Amino acid sequence: MQRYSPLSFALGVATVDPQSPDFDPEPLGAHVHALGLPWFWERQDIFARAQKHLGRPSYCSFCARMRRGVLYACARREGYNVIALGQHLDDFAESFFMSMFYNGELRTMKAHYAVREGDLRVIRPLVYCRERQTRAYAEAEGLPIIIENCPACFRHPTERQRMKELLAAQEERDPRLFKQLLRALAPLMAREMPA
Repeated sequence: MQRYSPLSFALGVATVDPQSPDFDPEPLGAHVHALGLPWFWERQDIFARAQKHLGRPSYCSFCARMRRGVLYACARREGYNVIALGQHLDDFAESFFMSMFYNGELRTMKAHYAVREGDLRVIRPLVYCRERQTRAYAEAEGLPIIIENCPACFRHPTERQRMKELLAAQEERDPRLFKQLLRALAPLMAREMPA
């Protein structure tokens, strides 16, 4: 894409390492370097901080905010102005139900937005892809697969996992579920909702 685009742009890859003993992004680094791209391995002790929040019904949003903050700092330090995150449609749906169940809000992640300071844009280009599609592509292409890097996911059940199971059960009953969810979520993904 970089070779054919009329716009000139540089790519870099950042991985947030939450300092969990079970997380090893090393295979990803080797792959990124083989592509000739810079790799920024951002080590932050999110794991220890997350331990303080394990008593809450859902601490996924805490960890996500922490990781995004690390990515924002990395992008600014390295001179990038757009951050592409890898969340897919399943992530958007899970976030919607978690927000509704635990915060009483009709919200989900945004597909595209500018950060409050205005110096960075965040995009989620896989918004229309299902998790199973991204997994199948990674396996077919022999890409390195790194296990979940959410610190709390390693040894504790999470609300995100419960949402994943709830949606899988519903999808089994109605295979059109994610098509319908995408239609319902599209307005929420596109704009900020009033408080």
